[in-house]
Amino acid sequence: MPRGDKSSYSSKQKRQAKHIEDSELKQGRSKKVAQRIGWATVNKQTGGGSKKKS
Repeated sequence: MPRGDKSSYSSKQKRQAKHIEDSELKQGRSKKVAQRIGWATVNKQTGGGSKKKS
């Protein structure tokens, strides 16, 4: 899985990241920075994407 791949995240985590991104955009941040803040926040709250058991 390449870096930046969001396929292992749940739909709830994706919705949370999008909501945070929208909020950051309203505060005047650029799209790239808003996305980074959104995913960083989701990672901090949930520990990242779901881990695949081997």
